[in-house]
Amino acid sequence: MQTPAVLTVLGEDRIGIVAGITDVLARASANIEDIRQTIIGGIFSMTMLVTVDEDVTPFDTLQTQLDEAGQRIGVQVTLQREDVFRFMHRI
Repeated sequence: MQTPAVLTVLGEDRIGIVAGITDVLARASANIEDIRQTIIGGIFSMTMLVTVDEDVTPFDTLQTQLDEAGQRIGVQVTLQREDVFRFMHRI
């Protein structure tokens, strides 16, 4: 099952953030559909639209793996199903 999701990463800018997060996604066979990142005043922010292949890695497992990677790197990582994200942010 292919699950679209929104991934956000926020924290103090440092070397290895993108590599650390994308490594987890690659190992889980998640595809990056779109990506935006910026650094403002030393604060790193990245938002991705990804497709999670739940036949390879269940969504909850990927959330845990990304959370663990974020803790190692020192950033906050949030993964939400796209439909839940859109519902929560509707006007």
